[in-house]
Amino acid sequence: MKKILLPVVLLLSLQSAFAHQDTKQVSVDMVTVKGGKFDMGDDSAAMDRRPNHTVMLKDFSIGATEVTQAQWEAVMGNNPSKYQCADCPVTNVTFNDIQEFITKLNSMTGKHYRLPTEAEWEFAARGGTRENKENMSKYSGRKVLQYIAWFERNANDHQHPVGKKRANELGLFDMTGNVEEWVNDWYSKDYFSKKNVSNPQGPDGGNSKVVRGGSWKSLKDEVSVTRRAAYVPTTKSTSLGFRLAE
Repeated sequence: MKKILLPVVLLLSLQSAFAHQDTKQVSVDMVTVKGGKFDMGDDSAAMDRRPNHTVMLKDFSIGATEVTQAQWEAVMGNNPSKYQCADCPVTNVTFNDIQEFITKLNSMTGKHYRLPTEAEWEFAARGGTRENKENMSKYSGRKVLQYIAWFERNANDHQHPVGKKRANELGLFDMTGNVEEWVNDWYSKDYFSKKNVSNPQGPDGGNSKVVRGGSWKSLKDEVSVTRRAAYVPTTKSTSLGFRLAE
């Protein structure tokens, strides 16, 4: 009996060790965002960003960077990105692919990761409660776009490793440019309301999910913190990725 049990015990020990190793490989740098009140949307922009309205959010955490190809591969065992770069954002992933990734990641880490809501994303991109109201910018961070974003003018037709441009007031990188980011909300062009809203989750259903931010191929007017887009959940793109929330 001892000869039979020994290999089994050894195998279980190795499985435990590998599981622990995988958890280390997919650690995510999260930034705690203190909740508060902010004005969401832009009355001077496209109709689906109107009206500017007051939103109240509770505390949450959001990824300092977009999820990288290395992190995705550590969880999923593959890299779907066309432009291969371990420290670059993972791309060519659908909304549905991301739900599978999050389920596996949470199982590996014991965390409760998810996609941010649209309101959480915009609040964090604006700098949360740390934003300098006298120096408000349409972008996430400094007013000079070249310092904070990879976009059409400086990206040389491809994405770049995360965290190479300057962070915003919260220490978040690439919320302007590099890749567009899936968020959790269903899209509705007239969802915004003039009433105060507490922790909005978006419409109850729809055909498309909201995508925020801009990408390496976006023009400067397409990377503002209020820019919204709508993609069906099965969409894949070389300029579309995501970041986690908790």
